[in-house]
Amino acid sequence: MIGRLVVVGLGLIGGSFAKGVRERGLCREVVGVDLDPQTRSLAVEQGVVDRCEDLATACRGADVIQLAVPILAMEKLLGVLAGLDLGEAVCTDVGSAKGSVVRAARRAFAGRVQRFVPGHPIAGSERSGVEAANGDLFRRHKVILTPLEETEPEALERVDRLWRALDADVEHMQVEHHDEVLAATSHLPHLLAFGLVDSLAKRSENLEIFRYAAGGFRDFTRIAGSDPVMWHDIFLANREAVLRTLDAFRSDLDALRAAVDAGDGHQLLGVFTRARAAREHFSKILARRAYVDAMQDNDLIYLAQPGGHASGHIRVPGDKSISHRSIMLGSLAEGVTEVEGFLEGEDALATIQAFRDMGVVIEGPHHGRVTIHGVGLHGLQAPPGPLYLGNSGTSMRLLSGLLAAQPFDTVLTGDASLSKRPMNRVAKPLREMGAVIETGPDGRPPLTIRGGRKLTGMNYDMPMASAQVKSCLLLAGLYAAGETSVTEPAPTRDHTERMLRGFGYPVRVEGRSAIVEGGHKLSATRIEVPADISSAAFFLVAGSIAEDSELLLEHVGINPTRTGVIDILKLMGADIALENTREVGGEPVADIRVRSAKLKGIEIPEDLVPLAIDEFPVLFIAAACAEGRTVLRGAEELRVKESDRIQVMADGLQTLGVKAEPTADGIVIEGGPIGGGEVYSHGDHRIAMSFSIASLRAMAPIRIHDCANVATSFPNFVELAWHVGIRVGEEGGV
Repeated sequence: MIGRLVVVGLGLIGGSFAKGVRERGLCREVVGVDLDPQTRSLAVEQGVVDRCEDLATACRGADVIQLAVPILAMEKLLGVLAGLDLGEAVCTDVGSAKGSVVRAARRAFAGRVQRFVPGHPIAGSERSGVEAANGDLFRRHKVILTPLEETEPEALERVDRLWRALDADVEHMQVEHHDEVLAATSHLPHLLAFGLVDSLAKRSENLEIFRYAAGGFRDFTRIAGSDPVMWHDIFLANREAVLRTLDAFRSDLDALRAAVDAGDGHQLLGVFTRARAAREHFSKILARRAYVDAMQDNDLIYLAQPGGHASGHIRVPGDKSISHRSIMLGSLAEGVTEVEGFLEGEDALATIQAFRDMGVVIEGPHHGRVTIHGVGLHGLQAPPGPLYLGNSGTSMRLLSGLLAAQPFDTVLTGDASLSKRPMNRVAKPLREMGAVIETGPDGRPPLTIRGGRKLTGMNYDMPMASAQVKSCLLLAGLYAAGETSVTEPAPTRDHTERMLRGFGYPVRVEGRSAIVEGGHKLSATRIEVPADISSAAFFLVAGSIAEDSELLLEHVGINPTRTGVIDILKLMGADIALENTREVGGEPVADIRVRSAKLKGIEIPEDLVPLAIDEFPVLFIAAACAEGRTVLRGAEELRVKESDRIQVMADGLQTLGVKAEPTADGIVIEGGPIGGGEVYSHGDHRIAMSFSIASLRAMAPIRIHDCANVATSFPNFVELAWHVGIRVGEEGGV
């Protein structure tokens, strides 16, 4: 990649960088520079560098110069470098405080920093010095580059490529943002650890303190064993950002002290549950994201083998829609709400975290149980920053309604997939109620909601049936003056109306209109979340198309606004029976028994489309297995889901030999034999699971690409599929 790399400072970081580049053959020669003679000798002996030279000799003709010296030595080094002829060499560094380095570089080079690329690898070891150099030290570790406005693109690309060639996870960030982030995540914890150990060690009873210290104390204070000189330099170099972070922490610490002094257990529980849950939540999200990103990079493939069956009894995960709403309304209620059967998936967890960020004390989830200490309709607090909602469109759309009348501003963000979803469908009517909402380009996230606005109720005729839009406006109506009426062109799921009544809030339903009036209150209740019929749908189709099958799906929610999939399958001739029907927490529930049946193609009634909008991918599989033609119209919403589900399903079915013709608002499918082949889910979990079910009638294996997101939405799908006899799993494990 380059001719000569010069590394100035052959400690752990500089030595590991040099050794990694040299071992991978990324340049013609690696030359080291270090003031210590023994370090230079060891660096050559251990293969860290090809040779060592003085600074001027080494830099003559260099392509990249890596500066790996202590922060406070950097200014002097940069001054010396500025007096040398560096030609077209690119300079970069590894310091953890970028602002001081950039200021020093600007002074040394009189502002000519086009070939300077500040950098910071977040990696380390308990060992130090060149003898600890490890060419794989940066593998799967973050490296943050902080290019300046004037940095030349070619210079940035050269440094970026070198780090990526060491298998580092490279990100680009503004200098100021980097220093703020590192002050909070690295510098402040080190400062606290040094200070705590020093404070305890000065006491007369220090021996007793350290003798009886438990593992938590040792873990927390381990970083107090770090190099004092290095951290002295870092704190002085990044003092402004450290002081801002320290001041914020001192304020929170004062609030904790006040709570202890006052015996305020509720305040303490809030801090402790938020802290524990935030750590677990973001760790899980980051782990899942890392898993999904890695699997998508590697193209996680499901291999679905033909010849399976579908028999037995299972319980699919809890209903996601009800899980979301239980957290929202429980948080706005007065009193303590208990939730059982909560879906512990990434989307619902994002809703929990959003309300924790707004000051609500929420315990759990633990084995599906959540305890919500409601703050009332007017008790939410301004979040400390943007509310990150992952991939949850439900969270973003419903939250926009209840946040539109809060006294504070909020910003709603999400992942790359959610950031492509349309939000004008909620922003437009909310603006008509008096809300001030700013969207990104083309009406997409992020959403900025300006607080302190008074909302006025209105009568809204929805142009397209959408339970999320209806729920958003009803939640806004809780805060609006007068009545808010939402009229839908076709029935959609009514979980919000039912749950509002369950919390004691009056809701009128007149025909296809749902009406709320502002000024009432929500009272805490108990909620039992039934199994999700959208998740059950995959197994309803499996039980219908597999030979000699009989499946019992337990405790499934059969809300009449959600049972379109059952109605459509029955019209196609499916053998489906509801057993042990009952009502739990205002929601109808049943065990559903499905047996294999000979399906026939139908024209799907348009009034059933909104009642089965999420289930159509797997219904397309049922249509492919049916005798004759199935026609779907009025389902244009499918084109703006996690993927364009009409086109993606049509492409996959055609690959498997099924005649499928997409239309603007639907699809026409001719039932017939299903072959094998390669299909692509485009990261859409419902597409991936639907083609897994298709294997029950396939004549050859089906390889399904881009399946990583199944793990975030239906994490035990593969296990349940295997349990009933469907032969699907990650390629290599089937």
